Amino acid sequence: MDHDLSTAKTRLLPGRTRQVALFFVACCVTGCTTMGPNSIQRDRTDYSAVIASTWKEQTLLNIVKLRYADAPVFLEVSSVIASSAMQSQVSLAASWYSGLPSDGNSQAIGASGVYTDRPTISYTPLSGERFSRYLLQPLSPAAVFSLIQAGYPIDRVLQLTTSAVNGVYNRSTSPSRFRAADPRFYELLEAFRRIQRSESLGMRINQRSNDESMLVLISRDVSDDIENDRRKVRELLHLSPDASELNLKFGMVQQDDTEVVLLTRSMSEIFVELAATIEVPPAHVQEGRANPAPAAPEHPSPWDEPLVRIHSSRERPIDAYAAVRYRDYWFWIDDRDMKSKSEFLFILVLFSLAETGVAPQTPVITVPAN
Repeated sequence: MDHDLSTAKTRLLPGRTRQVALFFVACCVTGCTTMGPNSIQRDRTDYSAVIASTWKEQTLLNIVKLRYADAPVFLEVSSVIASSAMQSQVSLAASWYSGLPSDGNSQAIGASGVYTDRPTISYTPLSGERFSRYLLQPLSPAAVFSLIQAGYPIDRVLQLTTSAVNGVYNRSTSPSRFRAADPRFYELLEAFRRIQRSESLGMRINQRSNDESMLVLISRDVSDDIENDRRKVRELLHLSPDASELNLKFGMVQQDDTEVVLLTRSMSEIFVELAATIEVPPAHVQEGRANPAPAAPEHPSPWDEPLVRIHSSRERPIDAYAAVRYRDYWFWIDDRDMKSKSEFLFILVLFSLAETGVAPQTPVITVPAN
């Protein structure tokens, strides 16, 4: 009887041994799987989404601060280094007894793991020469027309980035230099928009020097209506009706009828213009905490509407494209307002374009080796 029981127990060992071996191999394969590809897919998507979101929020917050005469602060994410490590350990022990059934058998399985994630994120404050170039230096006229050449709406580009074109002045909502727009400026924008939509706005920009470029106009056969708009643009800007090459300069005064002189705005001026039309809480204006809204023009025009509508409320908005909290209020852009969203995105593009060639100083980072 004992011999039979011993033989039966012995027969069970190979099957159990195979199960244990398969389990051990599975644990080893799982432990040897690399986490690198998965971490790239996760980290690259997550970091890019957060950087883009905080970029919008930081820009919106600084625009709001300017309405309250508060100092804007810009921090750039100069580098992101994600360092991850995983350690795992699996232990397995099993024993069987070939004695009486009451002796039974015993198994022991143990596992342990350690996951470490140490991202190194570096911030570079915008200050000194870079602060001056980003915020205080007016945009280059060549850069403005390069955006138009790239397909951006010419009416929105000129309305946002320029104070005057050949002495024809745009509207300003800035508290320090408030002025109504010259009616000819809006006529100019409308004519330019019709020409661009007809795909008849052909141009090429040739750089001559740091502050002067050549604007080459490319002639095409167009309808009579578009040709009338072309003549109207030249009349409004006092340009020669036959000139196909125009000097593109920064300034206020046109010297002759072959020059296009742009008085462009800096990013700081653009931010101030946007800040002036924020819907701030009325109590903040009454208490003198925020600048009052600009006076409405005597002859209002659709062009006088805010380029970006920024709302305010006590409660956090549910459906916001970008939202920031400041002075116990939420300031936000509605996600359903495509016009404001498009203009705000264009401002972010301009902010990147404002860099004029000074390479940022990359901080020296020491990353510990795992």
